[in-house]
Amino acid sequence: MSKSLKLDRRAFLRGLGGVGLALPALDAMGSSVTEQPPRRFCALYTANGMSLPRQEHGLDEWSWFPTAEENGQFRFGQSTEPLSAFRSQLSFLGGLYHPSGPKADPHVCSDMWLTGATLHNPEPGTYNTVGLDQVIALHTKKECRQPSLVLSIDAGTGFLSRTGTISYSLEGKPIPAENNPRRVFNRLFRADAVSMKSERDALRRRMKLVDAVSQSAKSLNQQLGQTDRMRMDQYLTSLNEVESRLIASERWIDVPLKPQDHSHLDLDITNEDEPAEYYRNMFDLIALAFDADITRSVAFMLNREDGMGISDTFPLKLGLPRTHHQLSHAGDKDGQLAFAKYDLFLSERLAHFLERLNGYQDRNGSVLDNTIVLYGSGASTTHMPRNLPTLIAGGANMGLQHGKYWKDGETRMSNVYLSILRSMGIHTDSFADSTHTLSNSIFTQTS
Repeated sequence: MSKSLKLDRRAFLRGLGGVGLALPALDAMGSSVTEQPPRRFCALYTANGMSLPRQEHGLDEWSWFPTAEENGQFRFGQSTEPLSAFRSQLSFLGGLYHPSGPKADPHVCSDMWLTGATLHNPEPGTYNTVGLDQVIALHTKKECRQPSLVLSIDAGTGFLSRTGTISYSLEGKPIPAENNPRRVFNRLFRADAVSMKSERDALRRRMKLVDAVSQSAKSLNQQLGQTDRMRMDQYLTSLNEVESRLIASERWIDVPLKPQDHSHLDLDITNEDEPAEYYRNMFDLIALAFDADITRSVAFMLNREDGMGISDTFPLKLGLPRTHHQLSHAGDKDGQLAFAKYDLFLSERLAHFLERLNGYQDRNGSVLDNTIVLYGSGASTTHMPRNLPTLIAGGANMGLQHGKYWKDGETRMSNVYLSILRSMGIHTDSFADSTHTLSNSIFTQTS
């Protein structure tokens, strides 16, 4: 009888010409591989709140939050109807808020959505704290090629209270986002496009350059004024993000990617083109990255606050009468209906994304079953930092039980985030200003 074979989880087969083929998860790799499915997280943010029409307008059926029940179940409104096919895989959460929510500038709600930080009176020399996506990335990065993927509609970081990213580092610095599908694709999938040796050499050269520039920048930073230091902090954060990606790329360069079909992607599309197609390609890239296990933490900012950026004009491109920010302030019936129709457009995009995640399969179920998708906004309507619109999908293999419109009075958003971390097997005592995990909720594995 032959001795039992023990394989490394990153093992692959060598063929003619040095071509490598990644092996699937095999029993010979041990129970830590075969019995522990990947646990992923995706945060999706839309600015300016959701449409919750005034009662006197008679538009209850267009409310983003469910307002009616049928056969003991909540009924999807007109603006979320495209998500009805995923009833058993998603839930609405009501009554959520950040205790340190916007106190002075209402547009900081996007800055703090994933952090829960006190932004109105920060400690000297600080502004924000770490985001949920980056806490998750810290725990999952050893299992995948890229620690995290940070995307937004406009890219970069923007500026304070008008940021172009929802992701904040362990030091509370804004992490620059990417918005170009081709650059995202190249970062995720082009590691094996050239020979492994030349790619490794190129990565090492770039890492040395980044390290040299970082040291020079830190020296210069000590001689600058406060405003310039703030700009340099963002620059250094960008360099640190690049360096972490390069280090991750070098570790995984000898591991071939999972074979996939990329033919449905249009990498030449930009955020200036048709909005639905742009979002489709960005969501397809996220789904492919999860399917190939390239990253397990994604943050995607779909829209920016206060009429900033190109997405403010998307409703106009869709034939609606006002910009996104203008619709969020609409008090008349026609304006609130148009706002709800833009929510409908976003629900269609989210439904496509969930369908993609359902279509890709892990060893123990669909990618969606192993992914917690958080979708929401930092305000309910017109800068109101209470009852934050929140939807959570997926995570069946992490104990999430869906099909609910969950409410338990006013509830700290950070308690939801702590519940997400515990469900993902990240056993931390607290997150931001959390007090405990949610009980009697959609989360069943939070101990």
